[in-house]
Amino acid sequence: MNKIVTMLVSSAALVLVLAVPAMAQEGQASIEFSNYFGVGLTVIGAAYGIGKLACSALESMARQPEVAGSIQTAMIIAAALIEGFTFYALFICSS
Repeated sequence: MNKIVTMLVSSAALVLVLAVPAMAQEGQASIEFSNYFGVGLTVIGAAYGIGKLACSALESMARQPEVAGSIQTAMIIAAALIEGFTFYALFICSS
């Protein structure tokens, strides 16, 4: 997991460093972050959050099967909250 995070941070830093000369030009910039960039970030973040939530919930259910029902209920409520926030963010990005 640490390798993935390191790779994502490194690639984001590389993109920002390479974008500086393009943004320094006068006139219209050659790199424009559109609404679709925000939508992409939103969807990636929501997918990561729900995946992490499901992973933790399944691990908890495996460790304590007697409380699996309450863990599943809490997981569904948390996933619904993440999805609601995602839909709100997508609405804001598309405006």
